[in-house]
Amino acid sequence: MSMPLRVLIVEDSDDDELMIVRTLQSNGYDVTYTRVETAVEMDAALDLNIWDLVLCDYCLPDFDGLEALKIMQNKGIDLPFIIVSGAINEEIAVSAMKAGASDFVTKSRLMRLVPAIRRELKEAENRRARLKSELALQKTQEQLRFVLETNFMGTWEWNITTNEITCSSSCEYLFDITSGTGSNLDIFIDRIHPQDRDAMLEALKTAQKLHQTYQHEYRVIWQDGSIHWIQAIGDFYQPTDAKDNLSSKNYNRMLGIVIDVTKQKLAEQKIYEQAALLDVATNAILLRHLNGIVTYWNKGAERLYGWTAEEVIGKNAYNILYGDYLPPETALESVIKYGEWQGELNKVTKDEQDIIVDSHWTLIRGEDNQPKYILTVDTDITAKKQLESRFMRTQRLENIGILAGGIAHDLNNILTPILAVAQLLPLTLPNLNTRNQDMLHILEASAKRGADLVKQILCFARGNDEKRLILQVKHLLLDIEQIIQGTFPKSIEINKHIHDDLWTISADSTQLHQVFMNLAINARDAMPEGGTLTITAENQVIDTNYTKMNIDAHEGNYILITFQDTGIGIRKDIIDKIFDPFFTTKEVGKGTGLGLSTVFNIIKNHNGFIEVDSSSKGSTFKIFIPASTQTNTKIKEDTTITNGNGELILFVDDEIAISEVSKTTLETHKYQVLVANNGIEAIAIFVQNKLTIKAVIIDLMMPSLDGVTTIRALQKIMPNIKIIAMSGSNDSEEKTKAIECGVQEFVPKPFTANILLNTLHHVLN
Repeated sequence: MSMPLRVLIVEDSDDDELMIVRTLQSNGYDVTYTRVETAVEMDAALDLNIWDLVLCDYCLPDFDGLEALKIMQNKGIDLPFIIVSGAINEEIAVSAMKAGASDFVTKSRLMRLVPAIRRELKEAENRRARLKSELALQKTQEQLRFVLETNFMGTWEWNITTNEITCSSSCEYLFDITSGTGSNLDIFIDRIHPQDRDAMLEALKTAQKLHQTYQHEYRVIWQDGSIHWIQAIGDFYQPTDAKDNLSSKNYNRMLGIVIDVTKQKLAEQKIYEQAALLDVATNAILLRHLNGIVTYWNKGAERLYGWTAEEVIGKNAYNILYGDYLPPETALESVIKYGEWQGELNKVTKDEQDIIVDSHWTLIRGEDNQPKYILTVDTDITAKKQLESRFMRTQRLENIGILAGGIAHDLNNILTPILAVAQLLPLTLPNLNTRNQDMLHILEASAKRGADLVKQILCFARGNDEKRLILQVKHLLLDIEQIIQGTFPKSIEINKHIHDDLWTISADSTQLHQVFMNLAINARDAMPEGGTLTITAENQVIDTNYTKMNIDAHEGNYILITFQDTGIGIRKDIIDKIFDPFFTTKEVGKGTGLGLSTVFNIIKNHNGFIEVDSSSKGSTFKIFIPASTQTNTKIKEDTTITNGNGELILFVDDEIAISEVSKTTLETHKYQVLVANNGIEAIAIFVQNKLTIKAVIIDLMMPSLDGVTTIRALQKIMPNIKIIAMSGSNDSEEKTKAIECGVQEFVPKPFTANILLNTLHHVLN
């Protein structure tokens, strides 16, 4: 395999150039080269800095080999420089070698060229390695000297046998000893603070006895009375001039350093003094090393986390405070990089309670300006985060409610003609056989079931208080108890505690029945092996303090209904999602995910709120419903149908199916009907027939021109026109706008023939 070789050839002869290159190639080199003839060309070629060596003719037209060598040397380039000349005498050759040429070879004996190149390339490689080592050693020595000088370090050597000390001038300076007089250990001991002297001597004695490293901190008193902290480190060693057993230690000699740590000690002392004042703070304040070892723990930390200072100091904060949570590595990196960090962290108390804290970290540097401690201030924000979580959950469900309202509008438009046709066909086809009549009943029942399902979906968006009555919760709960006693497994025990003097509430009994059954069924499913379901009902007064802890609560009187089971409970990672529509932990086909979301929206629409807890065994659902002081007034529904007298009705709806079936229904009951499929068409028809049209039935949600705008246009044409508004979304805002426009009635979709005909009769009369 060819060896690559990059050569700069300084030569004026083409033939000699080829001869040199062929010689190299024939000896296994893959040659890359450039030939130059002048000093200028050589100077430019050397700037490329790509060559392995230079082969130079001695005699050139413009300059000679020595001048070429000088050009390379002036650039500070260290390359093998071999003179290859046709004629060179011994005197010139010697001069060239003295000037720095690596070797010389005559062109008549080129067989010497390859060995010379190999030798010089190897020598150049060795020179570069030596230079690199020398530079590294020089750098290390400079760094060591810099470290010793800038960090107030001194070196010392102690001959234990003679008690003599050999030390650096900086060592004498740190002990405030006159330079050149510190030759005995006792001189240094005299400078040590009397309160620290015995401990220092004991540490030194222990190191001698156990043949181990000596390390100790103590105070030194200078002649001016100032006190300085010294850290001394030493170990046994074998002097370099020892003749025998160089690999073993000599336990009669110790070599070490002393470091001035006064600034560090004063900084630590200041931190502890300041931290002592923080014991009265409500926040948790702790000081720890970068590796997590706690050195300070205030009373606020004891109150928040439950650990005393004696239990924590000297231990790793990450092991104590984070439990199963991962330590915040990014926070540690950030505080080291930027000096501080602030954010929210999940931590664990001594009694294994999960809490959330707003944590502020501040980096504290040592006297060498290197990161040493982290001062942490933690504020408990668990209650605040719970409030935020409830608020976000409420917002999320409101958004889903808006979406549900839109879906309900489309479904109502589909169900309206189905329901109307199912009711209309028996009237138009009185001779149907029994089977067909049964099929029509099934069609009507299915349409009504679909309408009921739409109403359930609409519970996500808004409430419907038209059926709300003054109720006593006690009776509903007794009904629930009867149902579950007869249907639940005998392994589930039912306990109830219902106070006799409960306040009444204004509510829809059907919806509350649905709420209580959903909670009872969920409790049953959570206790497959059996357990206890406890149902309680009591009066509850919510005050200002309580509202601060629950964003959904308002001051006033409430009825509190509690469903508590001893089942499997709810995992903390999903407890915030249980009220989301279609969220379920049950197997496919065993749950729709609408149960708890329906519960949430029904209670919300009753101006109440729900609290859930699963921190101990089982789950507890607390339902708060505002108490009412009103009396019960029940309005009976009119079930009779009154026919028309040939009145002309304008029916406006963009759903053709609804328009057609409604037209047929009205015509069957003696009305005349004009149909418009949008607002613009309705205005045009009304202008042509305004003197004969007796009433307008109009959908509020239509493309191009909506119902409210169309109503206003019709009223400008005829101010006293009678109008019935209808909508599939049942949006209370739309209903309010329609009433403000002066409509006489509002009909929600899907509607029955009875509702449509009776409403129209009421408006006309």
